[in-house]
Amino acid sequence: MTSIRPSALDPAAKARLMRHATYASVAVALILILAKLGAWLQTESVALLATLVDSLLDGLASLVNMLAVRHALTPADDEHRFGHGKAEALAGLGQGALVAGSALFLFFEAIGHLITPQPIERSLTGIAVMVLSIVLTGMLVLYQRRVVRQTGSLAVSADRLHYVGDIVTNLTVIVALALASQPDLVWVDGACALVVAAVIVKSAIDIVRGALDNLMDREMADADRERILAVIRRHPQARALHDLRTRQAGNQVFIQFHLELDPEISLRTAHEISDEIEAELLVVFPGAEIIIHQDPAGYDGPLAEYVEAPDVNPPAR
Repeated sequence: MTSIRPSALDPAAKARLMRHATYASVAVALILILAKLGAWLQTESVALLATLVDSLLDGLASLVNMLAVRHALTPADDEHRFGHGKAEALAGLGQGALVAGSALFLFFEAIGHLITPQPIERSLTGIAVMVLSIVLTGMLVLYQRRVVRQTGSLAVSADRLHYVGDIVTNLTVIVALALASQPDLVWVDGACALVVAAVIVKSAIDIVRGALDNLMDREMADADRERILAVIRRHPQARALHDLRTRQAGNQVFIQFHLELDPEISLRTAHEISDEIEAELLVVFPGAEIIIHQDPAGYDGPLAEYVEAPDVNPPAR
């Protein structure tokens, strides 16, 4: 599993970056939709139509992302004790469905143009719009990449996958417009549209896979788990640990484990040790929800066997 490793930013800074990333995504999508619509009306290229449809879906997905991120950043309340972070994953599933539907539409359109190819007119206009799309999309992807590294946001990461795919599709459309303007190469337009559809399908699969991992509480990456273990092992009074469990909901990290301590220390001391370890973990994973259960070291059976329990079935008198 690929690790989305948040940096040591405080939750408020992460929330601000995530919101700004969604605003930038919506703005870029709107600009590209208008530019591609005008170019398609002049060229009638099916490859250009493919990237227009892709941008329409990107715009819709980015809008959904903006709303999902806003909801995901809502603090925990009485009815949602673990917060609203999984709203990002739900938005990811919706994006995957939209992207897959657009790929199916483009597939049939491309097949139709392969069967009855049509000449491309004003290809230079379409190429100019594609160059503009690549420049704007590239700038957005670089910004989203920085936000994902600093926040670990699943929604922004899914949105970024859209636009990374767009760069490939835009390059493909430039090739289609350049070649399909030649009478003997009109079929290239439909062929390139098929390539765009394939790229969109790949993006849909990646988005859905990431969303399902989040919704199904998949463990964090091995590298992140090793970072947790390293922090715990550094504490001089931590004898051992077991049952480490991790998950991530949106940009909210959850960590829980059993900490083995000297059986002879007081409950107060055990609590202080746990607080010290929790503070160290929060340096590595700011804002994480951490649950630590203290166990006596060297004992691996049920606690009921460790503490003398009363006889629940006293002999009848």
